[in-house]
Amino acid sequence: MTTYWQSARWGVWEDTAAIVPGAYVRAVIEAGGTPLLLPPVGTDTGVLDVLDGLIVIGGVDVDPSHYGAEPHPTTVSQPERDQHDLALTRSALAQGLPLFAICRGAQILNVALGGTLHQHLPEVRRDASRYQPAPGVFGSVDFTTEPGTIARQLLGKHASSPCYHHQGLDRIAETLCVTAVADDGTIEAVELAPRSGAGWALGVQFHPEENGQDRRLFGGFVDAARTHALHRAPRERRAS
Repeated sequence: MTTYWQSARWGVWEDTAAIVPGAYVRAVIEAGGTPLLLPPVGTDTGVLDVLDGLIVIGGVDVDPSHYGAEPHPTTVSQPERDQHDLALTRSALAQGLPLFAICRGAQILNVALGGTLHQHLPEVRRDASRYQPAPGVFGSVDFTTEPGTIARQLLGKHASSPCYHHQGLDRIAETLCVTAVADDGTIEAVELAPRSGAGWALGVQFHPEENGQDRRLFGGFVDAARTHALHRAPRERRAS
């Protein structure tokens, strides 16, 4: 899974560090997977050759230059992380590697394929404050999934999740389709369109890692990763 790259403290030390909120790590482990961290420095997409799946986690905003827009006053980005996450996402898609993209990750997925973002949801959704009640406080979102999709298969027709929406998906890339929507029209999940012919990929705007009672999405991702590992060419399996 991808990581943050920012100032952190441990013991008496404080320095730049590659960090991941523990909720992501616990979610992968509880779903039966083994987490490996991919910091956004020294990026080498070749690392995907020995992985069974990729999770692109949440974090700061995607730089709007990647989708041809000027920055909103509230937009905060990290160029090195954008380059890292975009490169890994595009490579994972090209290889058919199972991809689970969460919050910022879903935005990266859309931008990587040519889509755009709403940079500040309160400007386009009247009640968007419910999605981010206060700094560091998760909101909750209810949504409906589309039939015949990964989201419907794993979550059923209706579901809810913790969320922390500041930005959101705007124009959806041609190779993606919307597979879950909140009651106000906010896009909550996207997947590769069936015509794309690519592998398992799910992007969610919400934060399933924060729901310790529901590991269905992580379970689906881990199952997809196991299947991918079983069907690798013999040479790739030996490399892993």
